[in-house]
Amino acid sequence: MAKEKKTLRPKAQMPKGFRDYFGAEVVERAKMLETIVSVYHQYGFDALESSAVETVEALGKFLPDFDRPNEGVFAWQEEDNDWLALRYDLTAPLARVYAQYRNDLPKPYRRFSMGPVWRNEKPGLGRYRQFYQCDADTVGAATVAADAEICMMLADVLDQVGIPKRDYVVRINNRKVLNGILEAMGLVHKKERDAVLRTIDKYEKIGVSGVRELLGKGRLDASGAYIDGVGLSESQAEPVLAFLTSKGKETSKTISNLREAVGHSETGSKGVQELEKIAELLLVGGYESDQIDIDPSVVRGLGYYTGPVFEAELTFEILDEKGQKRQFGSIAGGGRYDDLVKRFTGQEVPATGISIGVDRLLEALREKGRITSKVRGPVIVTVMDHNRMADYQAMVSELRQAGIRAEVYLGNPKNFGNQLKYADKRNAPIAVIEGDTEKQKGLVQIKDLILGTQISQNATLEEWKKNPAQSEAPRSDLVKAVSSILQNLN
Repeated sequence: MAKEKKTLRPKAQMPKGFRDYFGAEVVERAKMLETIVSVYHQYGFDALESSAVETVEALGKFLPDFDRPNEGVFAWQEEDNDWLALRYDLTAPLARVYAQYRNDLPKPYRRFSMGPVWRNEKPGLGRYRQFYQCDADTVGAATVAADAEICMMLADVLDQVGIPKRDYVVRINNRKVLNGILEAMGLVHKKERDAVLRTIDKYEKIGVSGVRELLGKGRLDASGAYIDGVGLSESQAEPVLAFLTSKGKETSKTISNLREAVGHSETGSKGVQELEKIAELLLVGGYESDQIDIDPSVVRGLGYYTGPVFEAELTFEILDEKGQKRQFGSIAGGGRYDDLVKRFTGQEVPATGISIGVDRLLEALREKGRITSKVRGPVIVTVMDHNRMADYQAMVSELRQAGIRAEVYLGNPKNFGNQLKYADKRNAPIAVIEGDTEKQKGLVQIKDLILGTQISQNATLEEWKKNPAQSEAPRSDLVKAVSSILQNLN
């Protein structure tokens, strides 16, 4: 007799770089998004929900590795040979939307979007391949007032979600200033400019001395490997170093240092003027430099943006997995990108925007103790007699009609202790009990589960015997009794 083949079952296993989100986390994110959106809406931005799938062509060169356009995204080929991909961010879809509907959209077009994005990159600690973004952009406004407004709005968002002013700073730089620096260096070839940009991008990790070495002959990295430098002379490298170290104690000093660093470059001078105008608008709006600051050390993304760039950084310290203190770091970034829509239309369209990493922001709030992972569960109506399910359903219906979150226990009712264990796992504030005795007397037992937990931890024996966490109420006063307890918990 042939041996029966073993049934092959799929592994209940999450793919690497992805994660599941359960009740409290989902609720926390929803509240966070609601808060962010309320600020966006207050500033006059309208919602846009674009498709999660775009053509690879639409995502184009704005992928991490544009020499291999399918790298960095989750892509597949359709039967008609078209390549589709999950969106990498929320900005490239916006460019496609604006180009497609530009005749119907108001100009400028102010939109916000939120939702998951996907990146086919190597996962790591705290680095996922799917995460949430919440963006706001203005398309069709060339004035730097639009950039200043984005920075103001970002600061207001951080205030509203519970990050105090002393714990964050929005930092602003300008790509045009850097282009002016490259001009002052006498670099005209794209290959040389790109090499300098890549070196500048490493500034935060390697500092001024490291940048100086890489702009010159090269340097040894932390592993001992030698990295070839760009091969510039000391005099050629000097404008870059002047640019990176131009931050002054006052905004006016920073502007002065930048003006000196760009020299006679027309492009650089225009960039400095834009930063000066933004600083003026911020001051008029009531935003001090300790909240929103002109800072040339913001260098990430300068290869992508065409004008002002911004980054929101959390300045408070946290303990890492090794127990060492470190700053939390960046939770939002953005800037001006006037070339993005041009890919579709052939015409330059000014645009500026910000993207907030929602998951990072939630993590920051947890670190500050501003949110907990516990969300209050529903009121649990227990089942003492399965044949009386209609009575229990009537109770829960009354509670729901009064706006109270509630449910009937639908598991096996034989063991009452299991019902209370279930209520505890759901973080239920109250359990409602109606046995045969209570039914005959027209009463219900109301068990305050939160108070009961507190009493069990701290109460004396005599206090425990009095059991103030459980009380009786007329069945007709069920909603009133439950509401009273819930109000005291708020």
